[in-house]
Amino acid sequence: MLRIALVDGDRNILTALSTMLEAEGFEIEIYYDGQAAWEAFTKNMPDLAVLEIKIPNLDGMDLLQRMRQKTAIPIIFLTTKTDEIDEVLGLRMGADDYIKKSCSNRIILERIRMIMRRQEAITSIIQIKTEDTKVMERGPLLMDPLRHGVTWRGSDVALTVTEFILLQAMAVRPGFVKSRDQLMDVAYVDDRTIDSHIKRLRKKLRMVDEGFNAIETLYGIGYRYNEE
Repeated sequence: MLRIALVDGDRNILTALSTMLEAEGFEIEIYYDGQAAWEAFTKNMPDLAVLEIKIPNLDGMDLLQRMRQKTAIPIIFLTTKTDEIDEVLGLRMGADDYIKKSCSNRIILERIRMIMRRQEAITSIIQIKTEDTKVMERGPLLMDPLRHGVTWRGSDVALTVTEFILLQAMAVRPGFVKSRDQLMDVAYVDDRTIDSHIKRLRKKLRMVDEGFNAIETLYGIGYRYNEE
């Protein structure tokens, strides 16, 4: 049974959402503040987390940042904050989706199902395709699909599943251009978020190597991985 963690200071929202999700067969864990959620997550991560940004003790952005240092599970922001800058920041920091609370519970349910379908499809691809299970080495880049491991110049890089798939899709054929549509199809992301995922991927690699420039943007065409 899929375990979903809901983190929100609004008890009415949590009650309504948890009731609906439990009726759909999900196992639900509820947390009313970020610190309590984080302490629980360090012991046992859920399969998916739905976070509000404005929560007591440890806000949603900080909680997301801590989680992304440890896990690649899908994380969704469900929030009253409607500023575009918050949405962009959340996606860049590693959120898989950003949903405004004005959406109905049925829409929220379908977005959760969509993300889980994407997760299952990616996992199946990694597990089934023999070639994709092999450790791939491209210059300073080393990718191990079975362990979801990535190193750059010997330093570990923690990537989400989506970021891993995007990097793998580009690096498998260095020097060849991957169009935006190709990358969107392989990683199950939409046009609204593809650039944010690529920017976040570059940022993570530059955290271990300030001079990282192996991912090239070809404006109006797509992206290319250039092997050193």
